[in-house]
Parts: sequence; structure tokens; C-alpha cells
Amino acid sequence: MQEYKLKRGFTPDIERLRTLLAECFGTEIKEEDKKLVTSYGALKKITVWIDNKKMCVDTVSDNAGVSDEMVLDTNKRFRNFLDKGTGYTSKDRVKNAKKDVSGED
Repeated sequence: MQEYKLKRGFTPDIERLRTLLAECFGTEIKEEDKKLVTSYGALKKITVWIDNKKMCVDTVSDNAGVSDEMVLDTNKRFRNFLDKGTGYTSKDRVKNAKKDVSGED
């Protein structure tokens, strides 16, 4: 499970994340215990929720029988979802993660 800080102006709103999941993956989205659940390509299960004003994401991969093209497409869509969901680029998310680990503000 990963927690992602949201950029200023990006609301911790589960309905906003539902819209982004539909936009990025185009798959059916279910709600279980106030968490959004879907799947796509190499990701057997994608679970998204808000906790303490952070976007939490848990994924289960299943690459068995999945083509390389589908794996690349899945990764691209997932990164796009994280970019739009958090407001941060991949590079920014790495910086934020390093700050969180080192305890900096």
C-alpha cells in the first residue's frame, strides 16, 4: 500500500478519484468499505481510498499471460492516474517519498 500527498488545490474527494479511475482505466469501478476497486491489464486489483487527506493506493499485479504491450499500457495508465490524482509528477512523488522517509518537512 502506498500513500500519496495531494498537491495544494487537489481535494481529498473520493468522487474525484472515481472519475479519474474511470477516465484513466475505463473499467467498472466497485465500492467496498468506502474504497474504490477496479482492475486493468496487468493489475488484477487496484484499490483506492482517502485516509488522513492522503490518497492511498493498493495494487495486486498478475503478469501471467499478459503481453509486454499490456504491461506497458497498464503502467502508463497507472502513472497517469497518479499524476492526475495527486497533482504531482513521478519525479515529484519520488522527492516527496524521500522527504517522508527522512522526516523532512
